[in-house]
Amino acid sequence: MGAQLRVYKRRIRSVTATKKITKAMEMISAARIGKAQRAVAASTPYADELTRAVTAVATRSTAKHPLTSENPNATRAAVLLITADRGLAGGYSSNAIKASLALAERLRSEGKDVVTYAVGRKGVSYYGFRDLAVAESWTGFSDKPTYGDAKLVSAALIEAFTAETGGVDEVHVISTKFESMLTQTAVDARLLPLKLDEVKVSEESSAKEIFPLYDFEPSAEGVLDALLPRYVESRIYNALLQSAASEHAARRRAMKSATDNAGELIKSLTRLANSARQAEITQEISEIVGGANALADASRGSE
Repeated sequence: MGAQLRVYKRRIRSVTATKKITKAMEMISAARIGKAQRAVAASTPYADELTRAVTAVATRSTAKHPLTSENPNATRAAVLLITADRGLAGGYSSNAIKASLALAERLRSEGKDVVTYAVGRKGVSYYGFRDLAVAESWTGFSDKPTYGDAKLVSAALIEAFTAETGGVDEVHVISTKFESMLTQTAVDARLLPLKLDEVKVSEESSAKEIFPLYDFEPSAEGVLDALLPRYVESRIYNALLQSAASEHAARRRAMKSATDNAGELIKSLTRLANSARQAEITQEISEIVGGANALADASRGSE
């Protein structure tokens, strides 16, 4: 019985130590979510306005540019997968990986070769373990990306998109959109060529809003050439920030769940330890009473 009690106590100490770790990780993630949300809020307006500027150039001119001209005979597509560098974030990375596999399957069904780029050790490890080719990868900044990191990723994608031979015709991004503290959704978006989704909205609101006439210097093509890297960098930076906020929120939720489960397990083990200790005490009392009765019977027999 004493051995069983020692086992329970050892397990309680182990779970208590684990609970302290998960609680600390939960608090760290909770503190970082605020910073990540502020970074997303600061970058989103810039990325949206830059997208509108590119849309304005594309819709208010007759210029043909790779940024806005879709290739009807596209044969290669690049897929940028954004995952976490560390684990213990619930289904954050696995959901993004599943979305990338579904997108790759759809692109292959359209007759396109898929070239994968990966951000985060989880995505890199997944593809490496399965011997799947990754054109280029980046790690070490998934939870706190900077604009410089976005420029590194963007440079590789722009180079592949603008290459005359051996390049790609499309660029897709798989990231995780931060919707709330409880909801983070893996989304895929085509980054290049630009989808002029806002044109319809502009046309619908044209009756209420007067659009200015644009004059491009030196030319519309030159403006698009200048906007191409800025547009890609801003969208990728925003996707990295959205994913970072989602990673922190997912890790906080996972660690809170682990902390709560550890607390419940400690309560259960404490009850079992108390029962074992009570049983041990009861057995000791029974042995003492039995021994006293045996001595009393022996003394009466000797008389």
